[in-house]
Formats: sequence, C-alpha cells, structure tokens
Amino acid sequence: MNSLVLTSLLPVILLISAGFAAARLGRVRETAVKDLSNLVFLLLTPALLFQTMSHVHLEQLDFKPVAAYFVAVGLLFGSTFLLQGFNRRAAVLALAATYSNTVMIGIALVSLVYGPAGLVTLLTLVAVHSLVLLTSATVMLELAVAREQLPGAATRHALTTALHALKNSILHPVTLPLLLGLLFAQTGWQLPPAIQTPLELMAKAFSPMALMLVGVTLAFTRVGVHWRAALVLAGVKNILHPLLVFALCLWMGVSGLPMAVMVAAAALPMGANVFLFSQRYGVAQELITASVAVSTALSVLTLTLALMLVS
Repeated sequence: MNSLVLTSLLPVILLISAGFAAARLGRVRETAVKDLSNLVFLLLTPALLFQTMSHVHLEQLDFKPVAAYFVAVGLLFGSTFLLQGFNRRAAVLALAATYSNTVMIGIALVSLVYGPAGLVTLLTLVAVHSLVLLTSATVMLELAVAREQLPGAATRHALTTALHALKNSILHPVTLPLLLGLLFAQTGWQLPPAIQTPLELMAKAFSPMALMLVGVTLAFTRVGVHWRAALVLAGVKNILHPLLVFALCLWMGVSGLPMAVMVAAAALPMGANVFLFSQRYGVAQELITASVAVSTALSVLTLTLALMLVS
C-alpha cells in the first residue's frame, strides 16, 4: 500500500516540479502568474466542480467526516487565540494553521490518489470549507479591529461584516458551481453534448494546470529571514492539523476512504487566501508569504507521510 501511495503521489510531484523548472528557466515569466491563476481559478475550477457534483445525489454525501475535520479546526483556532491573545495577528495565524489549499492542490491530489469516490468526499468538505473558515476569520478580524478602534461598536460592526462575508462566500467561483452542480444532479436532467464535452475537457485540464501553477508560484516566492517562524507555522498546519484530524476521526468512528480524504485535506499546505487576509488587515504579511511557500514545499513530504498513515 505504501508503494501505491508513492506511485499516486509521483505525478503530483512531477507536475509541480515541471512548473517550478519552467519558471526557473524563464519559460514562464512572473508577470504571467496572475493571468494563469485567473485562468485556473475562474474557468477550469468552476467547470470541474460543477461537472463532478452534477452526478452526485444528496444521499451520497456524508457530513460526519467533515464534522471531525471542523472539530480539529475549532481546537486549533481556539488554541491560537489562547496563546496569542485576541488580536488581528492571532486571527491571521489561526487561519494559517487551519486553512488548507483544498482546491488548487487538494482536488488534483485526491482525484489522482483516490479517484471519483474520494473526490466527492473532498468536495463535500470544499462546499463548506471556505464558507466556514473565511467567514469565521473575517468575524474575528473585524471584532479585533473594531475593538482597537471603537470598543462599543465591535459586535454590531462584526455582524454586518460577517453577513457580507457570508454572501461573498456563497457567490464565489468555488462555492457557487458546487451548489449549482448539486442542485442540477437532483433534477435528473442531462446536459447536451455541446455543453457537456467542453465541461469535461476543462475539468480534465484542471489538475495538471493547477499543479504546474503551484510550481511556478513557488519559483517566484522568496522566504527571506522569516524561514524559522515559517517552518514552525508550516509544521502546525502540515503535521499537527492532520494528526488531530486523524485522532478525531478514530474517536468519532470515521474510517476508510472518508478518513483518508479528511487527513489528506488537513495535511495540505496553506491556501493563498491566508496571504490575502494578512495583506488586507496589514498583519504578518512577510511571515505568511514565507509560511505559504514553506508549507507548500514541506507538503511533498508531509502528504506522503499522512497518506501512509491512513493507508
């Protein structure tokens, strides 16, 4: 089984390496990264999510593994605030310790390692992952900001911001096609071939494009002087998070493929949204940039170990 895991991971490593090499050799320029990211995130991702969920019926979805995942997230979130105090930095670090790159790396990895059944399990998590984590982080950050500026208005201000974040999380290139695909599946209808064929082609293009883009992004990311702190934060995300999910899955009676997918999702590196939050609120920007790079590079090893653990 260990050799099967390594064989499944090898295409992932090679595709990331190909993107990294292309950037280092000057075949892909840094100015093109944003356009490539938009192509993958705004076109290929929605096509894959809709195409996958358009064949899934509600009775196939199991939310128990997702519950185990979010219990682990809640424990890490709470622990970060206990250690750091209630402030903007703590909120950003808590998000960094729990927010996985479930789309750009996770979907490609799980699709290659666990196939369609594993992908449905992961997409059940993806459907609520950003919705829960980004909304929670927004509330905490806005509460911290309001507390610093005007303590009496903190709760009201945070509630307004949370509702706005909730709306944005639903009207999103990830959440919206997932929900639309799931709703379409319940109708029993079939898409005409003229629409279905392009969707399938874009869905198949997602994994190689997304993984090569990860390599390209790594090639242009500088870690700098923050590598020690970044290594600690990446260790929490890549090692402690999946171990906690693994323990909670055992405790809650989650096993087999659902447990394997949840542990793999927890072992994924930090998502880029963490950096966007640190930029928006002006907190630990250099540390988060370094942590995302270190976490992504470290994930080649930690994901291999995590998949062996649950194999």
